[in-house]
This record gives sequence, C-alpha cells and structure tokens, in this order.
Amino acid sequence: MQRLEDLKAWLAKRHPGEEITVEFAAADADFRRYFRAVFADGSTRIVMDAPPEKMDTRPYVHAREVFSMINVPVIHGHDAELGFMELEDLGKVTFLAALQHDDSEPTRRALMLEAIDTLVEMQKGSQPGVLPEYDEALLKRELQLFPDWFAAKELKKPFTYAQRQLWDKGCAVLLESVLAQSRVYVHRDFIVRNLMLTPGRPGVLDFQDAVYGPVSYDLVSLLRDAFIGFDEEFVIDMVVRYWEKARAAGIPVPASIDDFYRDVEWMGVQRHLKVAGIFCRLWHRDGKDKYLPEVPRFIAYLKQTTRRYGELAPFYELLLQLVGDDEVQTGFTF
Repeated sequence: MQRLEDLKAWLAKRHPGEEITVEFAAADADFRRYFRAVFADGSTRIVMDAPPEKMDTRPYVHAREVFSMINVPVIHGHDAELGFMELEDLGKVTFLAALQHDDSEPTRRALMLEAIDTLVEMQKGSQPGVLPEYDEALLKRELQLFPDWFAAKELKKPFTYAQRQLWDKGCAVLLESVLAQSRVYVHRDFIVRNLMLTPGRPGVLDFQDAVYGPVSYDLVSLLRDAFIGFDEEFVIDMVVRYWEKARAAGIPVPASIDDFYRDVEWMGVQRHLKVAGIFCRLWHRDGKDKYLPEVPRFIAYLKQTTRRYGELAPFYELLLQLVGDDEVQTGFTF
C-alpha cells in the first residue's frame, strides 16, 4: 500500500491542483504494476510502478527510443530513483481480448497481419550495438530454466546422468542453429497480450527486455503464444506472409521459405523450453500460479516440433521420459 501512496503523491506533484483518480490497470509477471490515472476532464495516463530495488526502468526508456518507429507509449514523466513512470494510455483492449471476443478466421487474419506489419517495421532498421546482444550465454541461461524449474521443481524429476547427456546433446544442436540466424531487433515478448487495439496501427507494450538477436524469435512468440493457440495451417500461412513482407523490406531472412520455417520451429523450441521453466519458476519461487495452467501448451509445442526433426530427437526422448507419450496431433511433417 505504501508504494501506491507514494505513486499517488508523485503523480499529484506532477499535476498540482488536479483531481486524479488512480485505479489498478495490470500487473506483469515480474514486479511491475500499472495503474490508470483518470483526470477530471476524462483524459487518462498509465503509471508504471517498478520498485527500484527490484527493477531498473532505464532499459525501458532506451528501448522506447529504439522502437520509436512503431506505436509505443510516449513517456510523459520518469523518476528512475523512485521507479515511477507516467505513460501514454494506449487503451484497454489487447489483441488477446479482441481475439477472445471474436475468434473468427477474418479477425484472426486481420489482427495477425497487423502484428506482422508492425514487426517488419520494427525489424527493418535494425543495427548492431544499439540493444544488448541475445548471445549464446543468455540463450543458455534461458534454456537452463527448463531443467531447474520444470523438471526439478514442478515434476520433482531432476535430470539423471543419462538425461543430462540427452539435454546437452539437444542444446548443442539447437544453439548452433539459433546462433546461425540473421540478427535483428527482438522485442522478446511480442505476444497478443502486449499488442493493443488502437486506431491506425497496433500499440506495443512491454518491450524493456529488447535485444539484438535471431530474426525468427518474435514471430514464433506471436504465433506460438502462451494464452491462445492457432492451428498449424494458419501458423504456416502467417509465417509465409511474414517471410514475403520481410524479404520485400530487406530484412535478412533465408531465401527459402522451407529454411525459414525450420528456423522458426527450432527457435520455438528454445523459447518453449524457456517459457515452461519461467512459468514454473513464477509459481515455485514467486507464488504466482496464474501462468502454470499454460505450461502444457508449451510441452505440446515441444513434442510436436522435436519429433519432426531427427537432430532434435534427444529433446523428444527426454520429454517422453519426463511427461509420457501422449499423442500430439501435428497435421504436417517436414
């Protein structure tokens, strides 16, 4: 409660004499919370609360500058020491909410194509040295979340020596492929919950962890999401649409759509392993259980992909040992 009172005092100091109502708006998986400030004239702002002992708001400010070519919130005020930020309000309707309201094929297609256009716009001006590198060390740290939190904590099945060998073999092949991809700006959580339905073009939120990394990462985040599933035929169609637009924009994607689809699939394996671990960590370390029901979706994604490619067989064998051999319908093979 003290943080909320401090936030209200900070806001009042920024807008002396104005009547302001503050209401809860959203909370992230980390320690950030968002409040909506409603002014007497009906206008609104979003206020970020990021406890400075736990969060650093400066990467958000920097990433916002880098991504100024897309529709990201204007920063109206920022106090890094207090951990408060006053932002433009991009509304209340996320792409996820829009899709949950209307999951028809025309709506899915229209929203995903808007998201893809935004992604291409974000990526096409990418330069090295502007954002942190999504390097091998970071990719490995993310992968380690799976054995540490999904296997050991959630399943209570720490890897045996033989399973660790399978894991190491799979990771070596996977990382070699991922690190060979061309590199662009990566939002790192480009999902329908972080896209806002706004006039003209989508609003984009939650970009503070942006990096410079594999070109397929954000696309697989969008199409293989935690909170909504798309059938594989639709996913393939959207990958092709992105690939065509990316090539036209000069983004360094492979010349062959088959090669690019393989890159998307393999990048997905890295992300799915990471996210399964993160969602389990949120429960076992932080007591946040709302993400735990989504873990089976990522295990299904992992089974679906790792059994398609012989090089990823160590992961598939490991998954069978950990969670069993329930059939996963893929619909396609490559």
